[in-house]
Amino acid sequence: MTYVPENATAADIARVFALQQDHQWDVKASSAEVRREKLTKFRDAITAHADDIVAAVLEDTRKPEGEIRVTEVLNIVGNIQLAIDSLDDWMAPTEVTPSRVATDRAQIIHEARGVCLVLGPWNFPIGLTFGPVAAAISAGNTCMVKLTDLCPATARIAKVIVAEVFDEREVAVFEGDVSVATALLDLPFHHIFFTGSPRVGRIVMAAAARHLTTVTLELGGKSPVIVDEGADVAAIGAALAGAKQFNGGQACICPDYVFVKEEQKQPLVEAFAANVKANLYGEDGTLNKAGIAQIVNKANFDRVKGMFDDAVAQGASVAVGGTFEEADLTVHPTMLTDVTPQMKILQDEIFAPLLPVMTYDTLDQAIEYIEARDKPLALYMFSPDEANVEKVLARTSSGGTTINGVFSHYLENRLPFGGVNTSGMGSYHGYFGFKAFSHERAVYRHIAA
Repeated sequence: MTYVPENATAADIARVFALQQDHQWDVKASSAEVRREKLTKFRDAITAHADDIVAAVLEDTRKPEGEIRVTEVLNIVGNIQLAIDSLDDWMAPTEVTPSRVATDRAQIIHEARGVCLVLGPWNFPIGLTFGPVAAAISAGNTCMVKLTDLCPATARIAKVIVAEVFDEREVAVFEGDVSVATALLDLPFHHIFFTGSPRVGRIVMAAAARHLTTVTLELGGKSPVIVDEGADVAAIGAALAGAKQFNGGQACICPDYVFVKEEQKQPLVEAFAANVKANLYGEDGTLNKAGIAQIVNKANFDRVKGMFDDAVAQGASVAVGGTFEEADLTVHPTMLTDVTPQMKILQDEIFAPLLPVMTYDTLDQAIEYIEARDKPLALYMFSPDEANVEKVLARTSSGGTTINGVFSHYLENRLPFGGVNTSGMGSYHGYFGFKAFSHERAVYRHIAA
């Protein structure tokens, strides 16, 4: 059996693509039972290599081991298990009552899109790559996979896992730099699934347009938080601090800025600071670096430091943190107050443990600010007032929303996860992942009288 070499060439990519083009029809016709067997082997291989995954991600990044096990093993295993348990229902045709001839039969069947490309990100390199791959398998597709070159050790273990389970005619992992991704994007895939920045998302979408390839784009943006009057500010401060510590704030659904009433601002700052101190600092005031991920590379560290410096230069106050350690790319959890819209930190996605805070007088002010900007991937609101919650839902748009908490809309695999416009297009998780990699085919049968 021939497998993709470590340094894949354009010829290697073309060879595998041709194999998958030829084999796609057999995979498309596979039964739920056959797909379940593949998914079960995939799940078991990920579980068996859990320690190897942790070691690889640790080699590529500095993340707490517990975070790695949750995001890169347990979450994906849970999502695969949901597909295993649900495939019969997902694959069953949807019967439609004919509107013209009652004795005829109309159906919607979900059929595989064909040969798919999955391009994964660096912040959760296994979880946000294998999740879409599992969805592609459940829908009966073949799949070519490219992990980020920023996580080479993780890419190697991903390739080992896939090679143990799949023939390269069905799923193949490619290592390498941006030139490999560019060569892959030159090919006429039937569907491309990309997770990353809006900037690269535009490049992917432009490449897909050359072949009229459909896309699912999981991007990002500035996800707002609204703290309503009467909300439990102490609990909210702790929740926001925990969110910003998670993966060092390098999550596409991480809270990116906060609206709070003036009288709630100081209690929010104090609760944020108390949580950070309790979770990350020793009695001598030293940061426990094993408890928070570093920034992924020097370029991103410099970008984040630049945002911080720009905000402070324009009058922002450092309410919590503010320490940057360039030697090991560590940013201490930081909260900034007195921020204003012209600052870079309120214009670009932060992707770091920095959290700017603005005050507002009326809920309409916060809503109008959000309305005037790109639609975010996530929106968070903390409120005891259901009428205010409904007002925000009616007057804003976001990929997903969690009320009185953070991240929960992502963690529920029975909800669709995705963005809207600049924060992405299409969604996945559970059934919605199966649907993303499927074409809904209309079938009408004339039944003889």
